[in-house]
Amino acid sequence: MTRIEVRAAALTDLPRLHPVIERAYRGDSARQGWTHEADMLSDARTDLDTLATLIDGDSRLLIALDGDTMLGCVNVASRDNGLAYLGLLCVDPDIQARGIGKQLIAAAEATARDTFAATRIEMTVIDRRVELIAWYERHGYTRSGETRPFPVPLDSPLTMTVLVKSLL
Repeated sequence: MTRIEVRAAALTDLPRLHPVIERAYRGDSARQGWTHEADMLSDARTDLDTLATLIDGDSRLLIALDGDTMLGCVNVASRDNGLAYLGLLCVDPDIQARGIGKQLIAAAEATARDTFAATRIEMTVIDRRVELIAWYERHGYTRSGETRPFPVPLDSPLTMTVLVKSLL
């Protein structure tokens, strides 16, 4: 497992982080990894303005670094009644399967507990991504039985599976 530094992102980190997110989720570079959406979606995954909204308040954008090299990120946000939301987990496709995602999840769960006093955490995953859902299940997440529509209307609609985990 690669040992990394995980810390909260600052606005100055975002220009270096954004290309990592896009490489991990979209385009041909994403296909080098196993967690991409490149075969289902072709638009940009996010933008700098959206990333900036994830830094403060009821949200934290955590980044993984090896020295000055940006490796990936995860977002954790506070919801009502002791619930946190985990999203935007990604690792650069060139270095996936080295334990970095596992470390980012652990940091997000600790942030949910320690910063937001969350007792449970949830996420949504495109239901067609069965290998990714299985990976989250191996890390303690379970299917809640709830599904949600994909947040952006598409000609071929996608459905999101809701996964949950107790933080107690």
